[in-house]
Amino acid sequence: MKLYTEDDANPGVVKSSPIAVIGYGSQGRAHALNLKNSGCDVVVGAREGGPGAKRAAEDGLEVASIRKAVAGANLIAMLTPDMSHEKIFKEDIAPALKDGDTLLFAHGFTVLYGRVKPPENVDVVLVAPKGPGDLVRREYERGRGVPCLFAVHQDATGKAKEKALAYASLIGGTAAGAIETTFREETETDLFGEQAVLCGGATELVLAGFETLTEAGYKPEVAYYECLHELKLIVDLLYEGGLAKMHEFISETAIYGDLTSGPRIINAETKERMREVLTDIQAGNFARDWILENQAGKPRYDQMLEADLNHPIEKTGKELREMMSWLKPGANTKEDA
Repeated sequence: MKLYTEDDANPGVVKSSPIAVIGYGSQGRAHALNLKNSGCDVVVGAREGGPGAKRAAEDGLEVASIRKAVAGANLIAMLTPDMSHEKIFKEDIAPALKDGDTLLFAHGFTVLYGRVKPPENVDVVLVAPKGPGDLVRREYERGRGVPCLFAVHQDATGKAKEKALAYASLIGGTAAGAIETTFREETETDLFGEQAVLCGGATELVLAGFETLTEAGYKPEVAYYECLHELKLIVDLLYEGGLAKMHEFISETAIYGDLTSGPRIINAETKERMREVLTDIQAGNFARDWILENQAGKPRYDQMLEADLNHPIEKTGKELREMMSWLKPGANTKEDA
């Protein structure tokens, strides 16, 4: 595997032409500000009068309608939520695209599943930072970066890969290392990670642990600390140094429990369920269901989300976090010292 670094990128390929960042949410804001700070000519395409347009203007960025932003740019970074892509592309982006333009995505979902069908005369690439927008911005400001994936879906100019690497460099990605992938691999692994491990898997494990303890008569506050609060400690250790660092900093009792009881919880049956989730993703079933859910107005989504947010762990956690001074805005700053 080749890890692409600053030495592999030629920022001038992208830096020499105007860039339109469509959307000003978490990733949009980070990309736009990083690009501007890297010396790029950036315009934010956003809905007139919307919160994104207002915040971009407050941040000192040029703001225009999406169609006007696209018409004046040579690279268009599509950074709005996935389910908005189809409508925005058809109504505002496609009519303004020019020969040789570059259409860039931070996630391959809408291209892979055919919700956006770019014309053959433009480059279509992906640059996906492996972290939320706030982290992408923060690490850039520190002179570092967040690792990213990049891919080429369509190379109309013969320079699509070079442009993707240049863009990754300008937002800080190659400072931390960029890995080449495909739209399919990025999308399917991203969806699987979210569903089976990072979001779906982790949160369900936390909730099941909390319920097991409280149903056995233990205090919800104690269950919260043991099953949710201390999870950050373990995740941080894993993030910083893998299993080795976690084992170095937890007790031998915890290690023994990890080694003996972990496989009782996450076992062959769990892995089989994970394979089912992956198969659904690979077959396009998840994408179809999610698209149809949006088209229906998201009734099932809203119902499930409400049930999640009304779980007893939320009430317990809110009360306990109120007592955690270090979580309050401005905590751990020089002003508080």
